[in-house]
Amino acid sequence: MKVRKAVIPAAGLGTRFLPVTKSVPKELLPILDRPMLQYVVEEAVEAGIEDIIIVTSRGKESIAAYFQPRPELESRLLETGAIEMAQMVKYVSNLADVSFVIQEEPLGLGHAILTAMEAVGNEPFVVILPDDIIDYRPGATSQVLKIAQGYGCGAIAVEQVPWDIIHNYGVVAVEKSDQARTYRVRQLVEKPPMAEAPSNLSIVGRYVLPPDIFECLQNTPPGAKGEIQLTDGIGLLLESRDVYAYEFVGTRYDGGTPLGLLRASLEFGLARNDTAQAVQTLINSLATG
Repeated sequence: MKVRKAVIPAAGLGTRFLPVTKSVPKELLPILDRPMLQYVVEEAVEAGIEDIIIVTSRGKESIAAYFQPRPELESRLLETGAIEMAQMVKYVSNLADVSFVIQEEPLGLGHAILTAMEAVGNEPFVVILPDDIIDYRPGATSQVLKIAQGYGCGAIAVEQVPWDIIHNYGVVAVEKSDQARTYRVRQLVEKPPMAEAPSNLSIVGRYVLPPDIFECLQNTPPGAKGEIQLTDGIGLLLESRDVYAYEFVGTRYDGGTPLGLLRASLEFGLARNDTAQAVQTLINSLATG
């Protein structure tokens, strides 16, 4: 099963980061010197994805601008001897074949995926949520894609979370498969009470989906807020197709919250040779106050 395309939904309002997201898309907020969105695009490229479709909304034109070539900036940097910085700027514009579609109304993740239906076409594809930053090599997309290709069907990433916070997550009911960390999905349940949760395996923002998901999403009734949920669409998909869950290897950071983004910045900074000492010194000075 060849998978060439990835859909990255980036149309949300970023309300948990207000007021900064009045003018800066949440997806462009940085972890150190790179925006969250670049981390997940790089993860897709590492997994062999050739075409990346980013779903945005009106007012988030700066996302498209970020991936556009900036020859005048490159020239200015080269003139001043900042060769490494010029290479970084060029690298972003050459990173992948990136295209954009507009979600006109915020009608849920499932609706955002439907918006990309024409761009995806009749082939399997990956969905990557940019809020979920996962640190590991090979990346979580590569890991889940390997499971999907091995079974010839859809696959989703999951991780175990404490039972007392399970009500904050979408979770899966599963049966064990013949591979380690891998499960056959029987049901998806959105934010169940702890007493009703079928497992503590929460759904994480990495999916490999067949094109059939589009018809399922078209047949998914909107919820109470008028939103079409991807988990409901995958639930319909399960009626005719197998879907497997893979407990990925790596550390997930919740880039959708300010503290989650701060934690990612600190830990990524500690892991980088060029920033580790400075970040450790900063943490020590704050701790001793």
